[in-house]
Amino acid sequence: MITKKLFFTGAFAVLLSIPFAAQKKETYTHKIDSIITASSPIAFNGVVLVTQKGKIQYLKSNGYKDFEKKIPLKTDDQFEIMSNSKQVTAVLILQAAEQGKLNLHTPIRKYLPSLTQSWADTVTIHHLLNHTHGITDINKPTAFKAGSQFKYGNLSYMLLGEILKNTTGKNFTELATSLFKKLKMDKTLVYNAKNNQPVVPGYMNENNQFEKVKQSFLNDDIVSAAGVISTVQNLAKWDDELFKGKLLSPEFQKQILTPSTSSQHNVFGKESMGFGYNIRFIKEAGLDYFAVTGLGDGFTCLNVYFPSTDTTLVILENQMPEKSEYWSFKEASIKNAVLKAMTSK
Repeated sequence: MITKKLFFTGAFAVLLSIPFAAQKKETYTHKIDSIITASSPIAFNGVVLVTQKGKIQYLKSNGYKDFEKKIPLKTDDQFEIMSNSKQVTAVLILQAAEQGKLNLHTPIRKYLPSLTQSWADTVTIHHLLNHTHGITDINKPTAFKAGSQFKYGNLSYMLLGEILKNTTGKNFTELATSLFKKLKMDKTLVYNAKNNQPVVPGYMNENNQFEKVKQSFLNDDIVSAAGVISTVQNLAKWDDELFKGKLLSPEFQKQILTPSTSSQHNVFGKESMGFGYNIRFIKEAGLDYFAVTGLGDGFTCLNVYFPSTDTTLVILENQMPEKSEYWSFKEASIKNAVLKAMTSK
């Protein structure tokens, strides 16, 4: 779509043709600029990327990699992506299912024979993937019957990491590293406490006073739930591979892109919406899109893919607000700016 605008220069009128998409980009560019530079009600400290059809439309960093040394963030800095990591685990599980190494609907006792609770005979991998398992502690009964409710957490994806190891013979780090190499995600890796990895430090933010997280909660057991480290551009590449069916066969692609339960998240409104294998299925302002969020360890993340326009929005911050009312506050504002530009007439 081409829109024509009339510009006057002295006595002459000049008719310019301006691509519709360019106008949309201009609309959200200025809005995002104002959001990431505003310190009220909370500062933004991170990187924002918007791509469309594989081309960068917006890429900026704001704030510090290191507050004490006043080292500014760069757009290719590496962040802990928290629960965004679970999508990687879900893909690895489905790839193992494709290879016949596991079945999504088989009770997990087959893959985790050391479990002692009776729920291991009813909870399946499917329940672990979409957080409907009801497990709160591996040594206690479930909080609800498997498949009857949704309860988000890290435990199920930690168990999925164990299942991957027991069915493939390789641990999560080995499998994920191999996948990232194949996808040429050269700045994406799995947390390892033994190595000095190039990740930016995380900060807790209270009233725009930033305190560095001194002890990460990440360890070898939790990496399959929250341990991936990446950049905004690598995550945009991940979206391209995942949502365009390049990682899974059509059968399993259909499964990962089908909601199987529902969940509410404040970034997307007060209503419950579709949820699947760590993908949120959002319908907002008449637009359907996919999303995943992450929060913790001094980091805040949002990854959104709009299939109708082949647009990806990735936001990575190395700060987490102390006050829950500000959790993902800037992420929601930026997402809303892009969404408004895309849906405006």
